Amino acid sequence: MYLAELTIKNFRKLRDAKLEFQPGLNVLVGPNNVGKSAVVDALRTLLAGHEEPYPRLDIADRHRSIEGGSEGDISFHFVFKDLSHDDEADFIAALQPSADNTMEAHIHVRYTDADQTGRFRVKRWCGDHQDIPLTSDMMENLRGVYLQPLRDASQGLRPSRNSQLARLLHLLTDDEGREKINTALKELDEQLQQNEAIKSTHAAISTRHGSMMGEQLAQVLAVGLSATDFQRLSARLSLSAQSMEIEQNGLGFNNLIFMAVVLSELAKNPEAAYRSLIVEEPEAHLHPQLQRVLLRYLAGIPTKEGEKPVQLFVTSHSPNFASNSKLESLVCLVENEAGVETFFPRDVQFAKGKREKLERYLDVTRAELFFARRVIFVEGAAELMLVDALAKVLGFDLREYGVSLISVEGLNFDSFLPLFGENGLRIPVSVITDADPFEEEEVSEPAAAERPDEEIQEELLAEAAYLDEAGAKNGDAAEQLADEGGESKKKKKLKAAYPSLGEAVRISSNTLKMKESEDQFVKVHHGVKTLEYDLALQAENRDAMLKALAELHPRISVALRKIVDGVPDNTAKAKALFCGMFERKDTNGNVQKGRFGQALAEQIALTQGFKVPEYLEQAIRHVCQGADKP
Repeated sequence: MYLAELTIKNFRKLRDAKLEFQPGLNVLVGPNNVGKSAVVDALRTLLAGHEEPYPRLDIADRHRSIEGGSEGDISFHFVFKDLSHDDEADFIAALQPSADNTMEAHIHVRYTDADQTGRFRVKRWCGDHQDIPLTSDMMENLRGVYLQPLRDASQGLRPSRNSQLARLLHLLTDDEGREKINTALKELDEQLQQNEAIKSTHAAISTRHGSMMGEQLAQVLAVGLSATDFQRLSARLSLSAQSMEIEQNGLGFNNLIFMAVVLSELAKNPEAAYRSLIVEEPEAHLHPQLQRVLLRYLAGIPTKEGEKPVQLFVTSHSPNFASNSKLESLVCLVENEAGVETFFPRDVQFAKGKREKLERYLDVTRAELFFARRVIFVEGAAELMLVDALAKVLGFDLREYGVSLISVEGLNFDSFLPLFGENGLRIPVSVITDADPFEEEEVSEPAAAERPDEEIQEELLAEAAYLDEAGAKNGDAAEQLADEGGESKKKKKLKAAYPSLGEAVRISSNTLKMKESEDQFVKVHHGVKTLEYDLALQAENRDAMLKALAELHPRISVALRKIVDGVPDNTAKAKALFCGMFERKDTNGNVQKGRFGQALAEQIALTQGFKVPEYLEQAIRHVCQGADKP
């Protein structure tokens, strides 16, 4: 039995939100103030623990529209699936058939009828009829523990009658075991009573107390064990770590220890039909390594003999949790003009191999996308630095506008883009990529017998590259190319293109494919070639680019400036500057784009009148327009 769906209406940031969960681990992610804590409180309206009170809500918890008005009741609809026969018997009044003819348990919680102080009255019922109340037995069968953010775990581990440790000891001890503990404690106490030091201590206290109070008022005192039976022992049992008192242990490790105790108590509790653990911000006291260790464990908690499964709900602001979580476990909250919406990456249809590729790429930096309100995707490190600097030229500080700038390290956009758009995370997204234009060149070649093998192989690869860019659907043409005889013939191959400013270009098949994924949220932007070439096409930019180059390679900069000044027109100057840095005959001598991007970003900040290419301005404005600065 697990909680499969939760529909929240009219509650804080959530006007009407439907959340879908899976058995085991569910990680709720999203930007700050999007409603993750509201989801937690919604869960607690039904799944509060024994020692935790149910949330008390008032009219201030109602959802407020953009205009500021609020009215109506707050309601929560819980749907439990995968019920066993025993579960169906326990929740018979809540059962409803599902689409696949299995039975589901439907439970409603409504906060209604506010009193004069504004506090709501809570009503819980089963099925579709409000006159069928949720019984106390059903509520006892729904076992939950809530760990609040910035918690003091040592407090929960301290000895007390209702501590998690005491409850766990009671669960794991049968009547025979309790009797053995009682016998051992009694024998130990009797031995201590015979000890001379204990006797002397008792005599000293009793004598002083008797003389102080008098014979009529003095009480009978005893010095010995405070826990002389199992019940008292469980209330005084404590943990130590590395031979230290638990209060002396680190906060992070205490949180992990406390979770271990709580999960053990939940899994071994035979009385509840459903068990859950709700944890807010488990990363609060954990460094990244321990976050990964914890998440790996939570994602696959082993169920040992005699244990029951526990469903986990974790809210997190940590990219470590998002990057190390499987897509199936993520529950995303996102806010746009329509309000707060939910999104489930497990529902996304990826092309073959792309889901696995995305999970490999989701390191800590790229997992920021699950917490973003607006995203710009770029190809690499150079674009990361340059786009940020160019945005400032336009008057946009991307951080102030809540824009996440993310590199996909190459052309791996197709692994990320399925997560966004009208059927995904509905937030503004700009993709900045190279056009990588190409031209067709027809070449005449002699018979194969007249050419060396190395040349034939190079021509085969060039022809294959052309067929790929030209949109060949399979390798038949390439195979035919390899099998053809040695007669002289004409073939086509790719030729590097260096377009002029504003020229219509034939873009690469990869860029063309990405353009097909555009909608009102996702826009793909490209220039006429690459970012550096498009910058060089602007005459106002070439001096700053040469100054940036001078920081890395002073002599090359001086020589290249003479070459650029010596060519006749704007396009030729851009080509000379671009090729002189990144397409030199000796490829080992090419300037590193990442280092150049960093140097150029510094120059952009110092240069008045630096020109931002139109497609980059469109990309930046698309994600920033309509945004209120945080």
